[in-house]
Amino acid sequence: MRAIVFNPSITRMMGRVSIPFALVAAFAVYPMGSHGHGKGIYQSKADAEQRASEIGCKTVHQNNGKWMPCADERELHRQLRKQ
Repeated sequence: MRAIVFNPSITRMMGRVSIPFALVAAFAVYPMGSHGHGKGIYQSKADAEQRASEIGCKTVHQNNGKWMPCADERELHRQLRKQ
């Protein structure tokens, strides 16, 4: 019976490649919460109201002078995760 011997340089290389790959895969499957902000901030109240109705919210709110769908960010994220 032969013993399996791992080449140390191959093992290190696999470790260096697998960590970045795992991070990319994790973000592809579960995007960051802030990803919704890029699509959820509007200059006008009317645009935010239109988006709110599309995702199932009834109200809008202001955030730093911009408009966002839903009553608050928690509700916005909850609705975006449903899609």
